[in-house]
Amino acid sequence: MVFGKKDLEYRQFSEGNFIKIRHLVIDDICFHLKAIRMNLSSKKLSTLYLTRNGLMEPLGQSQVFAYLRGLSKDYDITLITFEKAEDLADEAALERARKDCARYGIRWLPQRFHGRPKGIAHVWSMLIFFWLCVRVTYSRGAQLIHARSYIPAAVALVAGAITRTPFIFDMRALWPEEMITAGRLRRGSPAHRAIAATERLCIKRAAAVVSLTESAVVHLQEIYPREMAEQRLAIIPTCADLNRFVPAPFHDSPRIYGCLGTILSGWFRQDWLAAFFQAAARRDVNSEFHIITRDDPKKVREAMGGNPAFQSRLQIYSMAPHEVHKAVQRQSVSAMFFTEGLSKLGSSPTRLGELLGCGIPVVANAGVGDVAQIIERNCVGVLARSSATEDMDEVLDALERLTADPHLPSRCRKTAEEVFSLEAGTRAYRELYASILPLQTSKTT
Repeated sequence: MVFGKKDLEYRQFSEGNFIKIRHLVIDDICFHLKAIRMNLSSKKLSTLYLTRNGLMEPLGQSQVFAYLRGLSKDYDITLITFEKAEDLADEAALERARKDCARYGIRWLPQRFHGRPKGIAHVWSMLIFFWLCVRVTYSRGAQLIHARSYIPAAVALVAGAITRTPFIFDMRALWPEEMITAGRLRRGSPAHRAIAATERLCIKRAAAVVSLTESAVVHLQEIYPREMAEQRLAIIPTCADLNRFVPAPFHDSPRIYGCLGTILSGWFRQDWLAAFFQAAARRDVNSEFHIITRDDPKKVREAMGGNPAFQSRLQIYSMAPHEVHKAVQRQSVSAMFFTEGLSKLGSSPTRLGELLGCGIPVVANAGVGDVAQIIERNCVGVLARSSATEDMDEVLDALERLTADPHLPSRCRKTAEEVFSLEAGTRAYRELYASILPLQTSKTT
């Protein structure tokens, strides 16, 4: 018999998952026995954390595990993640992740992320997600489910209703709007209406809602006034590693205008960056321009344009994640210009916290999360109105006045610590947990 590509995909998927079901049943029995012993000995309140991101991904390490390390001091945490096949194949990295979780007493239940065959793979993943959520809630006596983003929140909504367990809807960003902007969802379509209805229901039924930005909260209050009016809210931006991103003891000459991160993603205003760099090049003939990115250097250089003299002062390079802070520390000022719109109201660029952590002022545009409010409120940068030459000249004038202030680096650092520090984020989550769990404990006693 000859199988087509799709037939083989379905066959491999089915065979692999029938074996997985058998293993999960056996594991389920062992899991319950261990859970009973652990629940008898543990005095911590039990919580369950759900995310479709992988713990072994950079995002999982910086925006999931970083918080859970701190929360594990007060709570007995079970973590469910979906890991990509290439990450699970790295046995050394997998063992390190397991040891890291064990060190903090976190029970990690990694699941394999399935991208194929489309449709069935996603349904299967959600069924596994739901089953694990329910069984962990019952067997571990979880008193709170923390759902990171929309799909985990939808699972927590149903599982929480069955097990009578409250859940946190940790939105992260405005996912439906991001899907529409990316062209993967049409506004007003049946799929969009279904997602919007789920979003509304999750906001209504959640014990608390977490947003990355104040701007996203304002937007949600406009479209869901009744649900948001009665909701417990917390605004917790993405955290930055402020132990690495620290101010340099001094800045090298000449002045370096920089940019950190991808600029070819479609979300970045390349024309604004080019206009800013070229305006600075005309004003300061000794200045240099550094773009630290993993994007194609040739494409980035083409996007920056300019004459040969400017191009000779432009450096484009990438660095290992654990080395990036060294290059950032050399910069005198850094620029970040993103497209604005509804989809960006929920964005909290991690690079903003990293730059401010190094004591570096930022040139940016309004309309992206809380970026403009943070810069203006703390006087740690300059906002550009457009890419026009006269507007960029005004930005450079304002920047000269700002950098003349000797307290600017310390003010940037203080802002990073207050807004983007891991400690501040963990403290906010701890306070949110505590505001929910006493209420839940009193209901069950």
